[in-house]
Amino acid sequence: MSETLLEGQLNYEAIEKFDPEKLAKLQEHYAAILEILGEDPDREGLVKTPLRVAKSMQFLTQGYAQDPMEILLSARFKEDYRQMVIVKDIEIYSLCEHHMIPFIGKAHVAYIPNGYITGLSKIARVVEAYSRRLQVQERLTTQIKNAINEALHPLGVAVVIEAKHLCMAMRGVQKQDAVTVTSDFIGAFERETTRAEFLQLIDTNLH
Repeated sequence: MSETLLEGQLNYEAIEKFDPEKLAKLQEHYAAILEILGEDPDREGLVKTPLRVAKSMQFLTQGYAQDPMEILLSARFKEDYRQMVIVKDIEIYSLCEHHMIPFIGKAHVAYIPNGYITGLSKIARVVEAYSRRLQVQERLTTQIKNAINEALHPLGVAVVIEAKHLCMAMRGVQKQDAVTVTSDFIGAFERETTRAEFLQLIDTNLH
């Protein structure tokens, strides 16, 4: 192992921020859940599991503490550009609110500016803020569209999400290859030609 790698490992420190009060409550409840399931939360392999799951759940639902409007407005700039702006293939990791099992996929987001643009990373951050909550894909799609529309007042907004739901793959109907696609359009994207151009650019056949 090189000295550089060794130094890097020695200097590595995970940066994690958790609410101590919530962490303690979640840890207590997850220990009880293990017992209800017939496990021994005091056995070696499970001693730290309630704490790990408590931290994991706080991380996976951190979107509740984020304000998507604030994210967009923090980088809003005047710009005379009136063509499509597309950020596609934004990774999504969310939890289905019905079973609290993940759904994973990607979002394609577009807007046509009307005097204002926002930082490209802010679009991805808005997707992340709404994804890191207990969700249904339909609501997630509309929330992203509404936030961009309200913050920027653009000529139009388009959102398409493609995702695999593990609640369909791991339990219930158990269909591993099913993909759910949702879309929401407003303004200029309600016109067939504009919508078709967007779908062609993201290479998704949803005409």
